[in-house]
Amino acid sequence: MKLTSIANAVLVSTLLSASVMSAQAAPVAADATTVVLVHGAFADGSSWEKVIPLLQAKGLKVVAVQNPLTSLADDVAATQRVVDAQTGKVVLVGHSWGGTVITQAGTSNKIKALVYVAAFAPSEGEATGELGKQYAVPPGIATLQMDATGYLWLPTDSVSKNFAQDVSPATAALIAATQGPINAKAFGDKTTVAAWKTKPNYYIVSSEDRMIAPELEQAFAKKINATTTTLKTSHVPMVSQPEKVAEVIFAASQR
Repeated sequence: MKLTSIANAVLVSTLLSASVMSAQAAPVAADATTVVLVHGAFADGSSWEKVIPLLQAKGLKVVAVQNPLTSLADDVAATQRVVDAQTGKVVLVGHSWGGTVITQAGTSNKIKALVYVAAFAPSEGEATGELGKQYAVPPGIATLQMDATGYLWLPTDSVSKNFAQDVSPATAALIAATQGPINAKAFGDKTTVAAWKTKPNYYIVSSEDRMIAPELEQAFAKKINATTTTLKTSHVPMVSQPEKVAEVIFAASQR
């Protein structure tokens, strides 16, 4: 092959690659709604990996917060930094412990809606560890282990049996390997505000949850007057039924 032919082939290949990349990463308006995703305990931002591309495909900006899981104040600060960095309106989404975080962090005028995914929704002056004592201890909570520094974590077998019992064994093993232990003291930190009182709210109840009693989730949804969706899933519907979770978040973004 002549050098000119090689050069032309390389040029065509480069242009085609650029075209494909452009199609996959369509420009998003600076003032587009941003979905800020807040993970819970025993997790990190990767817990949203199946939901993120679904939301991006609908033209939404998406940012997953990486909570330090050291205290409520620290997690709220991490979330507020992400919210403050956005140029348009924000839908703030919290999973599990992340519900307590968005309850405290979600008061900004930028925030157009709150979405609770199998999450705690405390009132002012409540600590997460105080919630749900009227129900039986969920099976997963009964298996929690604490290390010498006061951080709680889930054994691998409990992840597959109680945290994510409706995903593949390989996915459950990955969740266990990437889990984020949480400082036990964080569950004693009390909220000082309840953002759900002044925001439109959405709630996803996981009817097969073994980490938070489904009855407690239903009570939260009723308390905050949320548009409620019930999914027959484990504690991680964003992993086992990401399309359904994305639909709820997208609906919140269209307010």
